[in-house]
Amino acid sequence: MEIWQAIVLGMAQGLTEFLPVSSSGHLMLLERLFGIKENGLLYSVFMHLGTLVPVCIVFFKHVLDLFKNPKKRLVPLILATLPAGVVGLAVGVLIDLDNLFICYPWLLSITFLLTAIELFVCQRIENKRMPGKLISNKRALIMGVGQALAVFPGLSRSGTVIFSGSLAGVNREENASFTFLMSVPIIVSAVLLEGGKAITTPNVSVDVLPLVFGVVSAGVFGYISVAFTIKIIKNAKYSFLSIYLVIVAIINMVLGIV
Repeated sequence: MEIWQAIVLGMAQGLTEFLPVSSSGHLMLLERLFGIKENGLLYSVFMHLGTLVPVCIVFFKHVLDLFKNPKKRLVPLILATLPAGVVGLAVGVLIDLDNLFICYPWLLSITFLLTAIELFVCQRIENKRMPGKLISNKRALIMGVGQALAVFPGLSRSGTVIFSGSLAGVNREENASFTFLMSVPIIVSAVLLEGGKAITTPNVSVDVLPLVFGVVSAGVFGYISVAFTIKIIKNAKYSFLSIYLVIVAIINMVLGIV
């Protein structure tokens, strides 16, 4: 991977990690455009690590509150993380997602369209509903199930979590902050898992310099996108993102045909 490619991928990762448009789907699409085949998932995971920094900076008080009030904040987060952990491990053992989406590139268009539908429905729910409720263990678990379903590239983790939170009746501000907090254990787990695979897999070479540039780029652009994403969630304005995802799905389908 060239350094400029890593920077572009990091920029895409940072901008799309928080927006409910699927960062993994965008990275897979860009890797296809750039012809990148080696260690794509590994680069993707470490770029996720770059986006973890702005989450911890912006939501520092929320992270501290997890330990100051564990029953109210930490327990719901653990409950929300468990489904994704179980499903993620099962899918990792049973399915090679990278090869699956490479062999059937049209699948990425399907998952992009599913995310577009989620956002469209979510906006209609929020526009018709009275102010929602705070996070509870039950609502956290519902959001966790939504996160667990978003293991496939193109099916946005944040989009599915936001959608699940809306279905559970969570108010917009809580939905936004809890969605960001839910990303922390998932990103850390993915980095440890894929990092372990890279270390134990023989004959795997990783270009350190492009990886560093990619991680830094993801962190910088992730920080830029956080405030914008919070505003979108609080205002429940998702229609333009739905339209954008439909366009991206069409582009991916055309590329697959070509």
